[in-house]
Amino acid sequence: MATSKDCFQTIHTIHKEALLAHRKQKSEDTSTLLGGQLPNKVVHDNNYITLMTAGPDVSDKQMQENPQSFQHAILTALPEDRHQPKPVIVVGPAGVGRTTALEKLIVDWATGKHLQHFSCVFHFTFRDLNTHKGALSLQALLLQRYSHLSPESLALVLQKPKSLLFVFDGLHQYQHSLHPPTSLTLCSDPHQPASVAVLVASLVHGPLLKGAAILLTSRPTAASLESLDGHRVELLGFLKAQRKAYCDKFFSDPSVASRAFENIERTMGFYDFCASPRFCWTTCSIYKSLMEAGESLPETLTQVFVYITVQLIRALTLDKANVRDLVTSLGRMASHCCLGPHSNCSKEEIASTGVQKFLTTPTSLKDFLHVDGDLESHDCVFSFHTQMIQEFLLAASFYLDESEAVSVEEMLENHEGCVEFLDLYLAGLSEPSQRKPLESELGEFNTDHIMDFSSWFKSTSRKALESYHKDRHLHYFHLLHQRQNEKLVKEIITPSARGISYGVLGVQDCVSLSYIVTCLGEWDQLNLYSSKDLTEEKAYLLVPAIRLSHKIILVQSSLSAGALAHLASALSQGRTTELDMSYNPMGDTGFKVLCTGLGDCNIQTLKLPVCGLTEACCGDLVAVLTSEKSHLHVLELRGNTFHDQGLRKLSQALGSPYCKLQELQLPMCELTGGSMEALSTALCSGQSELRILNLAQNTLTDQGVDWLAKALQYPCCQLQSLILFDNELTAACCAGVAEALQSDDCRLTELDLSVNELGQEGALQLCKALSKPGRPLEKLSLVRCELTPLVFKELGILLSSGTSGLRTLSVGLNKIGDEGAKHLWVALGDKRCKLEHLDVEMIQLTDACVGDLSVAVRASGSLKSLVLKNNRLTDTSVPTLVQVMQDSRTMQEMNLQYNDFSEDVFEMMDQCAKIKY
Repeated sequence: MATSKDCFQTIHTIHKEALLAHRKQKSEDTSTLLGGQLPNKVVHDNNYITLMTAGPDVSDKQMQENPQSFQHAILTALPEDRHQPKPVIVVGPAGVGRTTALEKLIVDWATGKHLQHFSCVFHFTFRDLNTHKGALSLQALLLQRYSHLSPESLALVLQKPKSLLFVFDGLHQYQHSLHPPTSLTLCSDPHQPASVAVLVASLVHGPLLKGAAILLTSRPTAASLESLDGHRVELLGFLKAQRKAYCDKFFSDPSVASRAFENIERTMGFYDFCASPRFCWTTCSIYKSLMEAGESLPETLTQVFVYITVQLIRALTLDKANVRDLVTSLGRMASHCCLGPHSNCSKEEIASTGVQKFLTTPTSLKDFLHVDGDLESHDCVFSFHTQMIQEFLLAASFYLDESEAVSVEEMLENHEGCVEFLDLYLAGLSEPSQRKPLESELGEFNTDHIMDFSSWFKSTSRKALESYHKDRHLHYFHLLHQRQNEKLVKEIITPSARGISYGVLGVQDCVSLSYIVTCLGEWDQLNLYSSKDLTEEKAYLLVPAIRLSHKIILVQSSLSAGALAHLASALSQGRTTELDMSYNPMGDTGFKVLCTGLGDCNIQTLKLPVCGLTEACCGDLVAVLTSEKSHLHVLELRGNTFHDQGLRKLSQALGSPYCKLQELQLPMCELTGGSMEALSTALCSGQSELRILNLAQNTLTDQGVDWLAKALQYPCCQLQSLILFDNELTAACCAGVAEALQSDDCRLTELDLSVNELGQEGALQLCKALSKPGRPLEKLSLVRCELTPLVFKELGILLSSGTSGLRTLSVGLNKIGDEGAKHLWVALGDKRCKLEHLDVEMIQLTDACVGDLSVAVRASGSLKSLVLKNNRLTDTSVPTLVQVMQDSRTMQEMNLQYNDFSEDVFEMMDQCAKIKY
């Protein structure tokens, strides 16, 4: 006698065999170009590609970096040892492969591959459940669905609810709520008759077959999703790897598969709908036809849908006039679906569109539309297979319409907020080369509408590109890319439209931007400031734009190693002369990758402040600087921790005959005086072309500066600008510096010794050195150097001596006061003084100095700017200062910020544009 366990096993086996047999039966439905392959055919033919998923509350970046397969997500959500099971809800947009994934899941269960802790899997579609009227028990519903089960065997199965899995597909099609009205009691007995709405709600919420596992699928739009508590799985569909695998399966020839895949990724891979397996089927089917006919593959989304529509038309048995009428009618229906609340048309609604006359040819209509229900039924509902074909037919019908009733501007305004691709299609179809295949099937488009679009496009694009709104620029770049009209790009993209920062770019933005730059042949400045996610894929797509850009800004950006490799490659083949990668956390490893392109390129200015570089990268940097093909003239390395050993390596490069460096910025690089001997040797080598050297905010000390002072006295030293700001210097270094300044071989025109404790003694030595006639120094900065009135007196004498060439003097943040400053005012009034820019910020000036100051400014024939910030001037001084500035012919700016002014004098200062306050 068979045991209960044996009976259970027999039922288990029979159910699996019946499920498999049913799925092998030929379906009345057929695969269509837009509707996709039938799920059972995909699984049966072993063409299933694993879909990717993500859990709830994850970012787009996390979805891309850590996707899970559908099977893994479901096995995780339905473990064997589950305690308090919640419904598993699989959510994904139309065409993403929900039904096919379920088909694969059920077949895998039936063939013993996984989920074997379930004795039976029961599969329903909400669409079928909608057809059930009246009351019936769950047992009766299951017996109707699974006729191979006897009442006795089913009763045995239902005794173990924890071993059951109920699968419901298509919640968005369900006509009932999963939460029935409170007036209806949920059912707990599988033999108790109830409405389908109550049975389903009872299963989902637990009273009926408590412990049974529930798996539902839905589009994100289903109303019941919001209040449904369960384990949610987001279905992503095909990511790039899955699209590649799909193409490899679809095309038998690997080279053909590769060509198709690369074109799909370049043309459409950045659109969300490319994750849809259904769209991959459609695209590959079209590409196969094109390649077999020896035709070119499409370059835009518009061209793809032109070819799709042409193939659908050619399958019809209608003449050209009727086909044109059909497409125009479908366009009216598309408008209704876009504007309506349900994205579909009832049989009554479709009558107003003109489509009803074609209902007598259901096969051809089904190629264009999804028909839900029996065509003979009054409840039949029509919708488009995808939003893309819906909007494409809307755009095509606009150009086919012979009336002048609606302009393109009115059409776009009418559909604003409910379309995504309409203006892209209108742009693409406005070009003869793109619409030609469609016109051969439908007849010529309305030229008035085409001219209307072209006029609207030129007007709106110019306005958008004159603005500084990145998104507006990029949108019109997308439209121009769809049009594929190089002449139009050159006409519309003026120089003023090229200077904004594009920052974070999507993949589609990269494609469009590169297309624009390629059409123009060059780009002055590619500004990608704060590109936080410049991936390898995006960088690859930007290569054409990078190659043709004279200046590239990637400040505060983050590039992957792969992106850096593409950047390096593009630089080595391009015309870029300036690259700014400030605050880019590439580190030594990333810099090594970048160096592969820097040794042989046209870069003249390279900015790498605060990039996480250390002494370890200096070998790579030296190789770049000493390359015969290097053109580097300016190198900015502020804020990188090179230490002395790093600078010693760089000094070797400076002594190379191939090094063309003229400016080197090394502030805050944790240098000490220990590396100055090597640097001094390089400067004196006769090979160094260095003109500008910035060593600010390093601990050089007096001993380190002594080495630099010696270099300045050598005839071979080309240095003209030396920045020693905040180097922990004292008066002890001034003797050496003064000696250098007096040397006839010293070429310094700029010296900055600010924020060092030079004091009176050191500063006086400098003044004495500069009093020697013929000194080339033009710019001197002694800000916060503990200067005294005596120093100011000597500076005044120097300026009025007639031998000083000083043009710029900065002596702010020294406690001098009005008396000390008098010496400078006297000097300014002397005709022999050549000073053009004077900065006396925060030296404790008061209103008492304004009389002398005004006399000096009026008398000066050279002064152009005067900085009086952060002093103690009050409202009393304002009338005099305003009058002086208004009268002066030479003065260009007086900076009065952060003084003790009240709002009462703001209007008076506003009268003089040369005053900054």
